[in-house]
Amino acid sequence: MLPPTPPRYPARDATTVDRLMRAAAQAFAEKGFHATTTRDIASGAGLSPAGVYVHFGSKEELLFNLSRSGHQSALQMLRAAVEGLEAPTERLAAAMQQFSAWHAEQHQLAKVVQYEHQHLTPEHRAEVLGLRKDIDALVRQVLESGVAEGAFDVEDIGDTALALLSMAVDVARWYSPTIKRTPRQIGATNAALALRLVGARPTPA
Repeated sequence: MLPPTPPRYPARDATTVDRLMRAAAQAFAEKGFHATTTRDIASGAGLSPAGVYVHFGSKEELLFNLSRSGHQSALQMLRAAVEGLEAPTERLAAAMQQFSAWHAEQHQLAKVVQYEHQHLTPEHRAEVLGLRKDIDALVRQVLESGVAEGAFDVEDIGDTALALLSMAVDVARWYSPTIKRTPRQIGATNAALALRLVGARPTPA
């Protein structure tokens, strides 16, 4: 007797997955995770209610994919921002400029990434928190190098890193495309504030 044929599941279509993730980001940002239904997400993606489950096992899995990809994107962007820059003041300004602008440009995704990850399962939350620690570590390294070179006047590296990251993250909470300030302008403002916060001084020759 032949073994039963294994069930065939449709392969993930990249276009449909992207539509679902965009729709989920918008719905989660506007309603929050608990108030959003899979019907809301499917409707936003132009699919039937069952369409979500073709690609994702649950609403939580969708949130996890958004949270993980959003954090990975932010971390990659931060690393690229500081790459090749030697002066701590330049590195900090570039990091704050780009991180703040990203939270405006991607404000719906960023809002979900920063404020909805507590709804993940413990396993998924642990993976996302690992990425958040990597982001924190990058900012700490910039601050530590600035203090070591005499460019920054910082008493507590951890508290200062938290304050700087919170400044950038908060952009996703209040930003709207209807405001007059552009993401680039917001980034420049936060970069200048960051340098003032750390008491930036010219790096000794």
